[in-house]
Amino acid sequence: MKDKILITGAAGFIGFHLAKKLVQEGYEVIGLDNINDYYDAGLKYDRLEHLGIGKDGASKYNSFNKSDTFPNFKFIRINLEDRENLPRLFVSEKFNLVCNLAAQAGVRYSLENPEVYVDSNVVGFLNLLECCRHHNIKRLVYASSSSVYGQNSKVPFSTDDQVDHPISLYAATKKSNELMAYTYSHLYDIQTVGLRFFTVYGPWGRPDMAMFLFTDAISREQPIKVFNNGNLERDFTYIDDIVDGITAVIKKETIQNHDKYSLFNIGNSKPVKLLDFIHQIEKELGKAAKKQMLPMQPGDVDRTWADVSSLKEEFDYNPSTSIEEGVGSFVKWFKSYYDQK
Repeated sequence: MKDKILITGAAGFIGFHLAKKLVQEGYEVIGLDNINDYYDAGLKYDRLEHLGIGKDGASKYNSFNKSDTFPNFKFIRINLEDRENLPRLFVSEKFNLVCNLAAQAGVRYSLENPEVYVDSNVVGFLNLLECCRHHNIKRLVYASSSSVYGQNSKVPFSTDDQVDHPISLYAATKKSNELMAYTYSHLYDIQTVGLRFFTVYGPWGRPDMAMFLFTDAISREQPIKVFNNGNLERDFTYIDDIVDGITAVIKKETIQNHDKYSLFNIGNSKPVKLLDFIHQIEKELGKAAKKQMLPMQPGDVDRTWADVSSLKEEFDYNPSTSIEEGVGSFVKWFKSYYDQK
């Protein structure tokens, strides 16, 4: 019998794709999300609709909703920091494994609204760790971020590198998650696997991310903001490659060469120049971008580049989607989704 898995952040970009893949493979999945308004909640409800969960049910807190599409998927709206209802969920559902993808996202937003990052990413993560501790969860897989590397000048970024100088509060909360996971692995014998994500993009992606912002603006012939005068490189990683990597981690019960606590980079390991990325969007849309060249933003970094050798060695991780293919898939989805609006 396959594991019963809790996916937090199931209405989010990565969580939605992961939930869909796992239910299609026959896992029993409970999706959890608080559906906050950091970005358009309508997109989150549409993702859930795609999983067979209607908006009327999904919008109610602490109420289970069964999927009309997948008999092995249910959704519940809960805040991670809810110390009454989250433990009750663990009591009633008896999960085998937890995958925590819920977090207050966004580097720049953390400069304006620091409190919500601590509430969700620190207090919420602690609440989740406590639930894992008290309810015999054999493994916690959780999202960290490439932002923990800060302005690391050594490339590619390795999990052996020092990450003691975060340059945004978002990055600091992700680093704190890694430290908290280590403590709980050490004290309570919980296996924790942290995944440092590198610039994920693809269909159903977040509207605050560059891929979405650029495609939307170029399609409407509006100017796009190009920071650091375009002198940026990102390890753009297509969503299917990310989900394949997470799924491989979930499926493998024993991790070689690691104790109860482990960390892995999950990215494409092929940084792309921002201007080349923009050019590919222009090509797919058949329109030229009106570029507004701007200086570097606070909290941002010049380049990200993942060393994924340990993930490849341990889980046969092999990202294979080219920028041409990935951008093409996103633009096709974008046109289809917004044509229906």
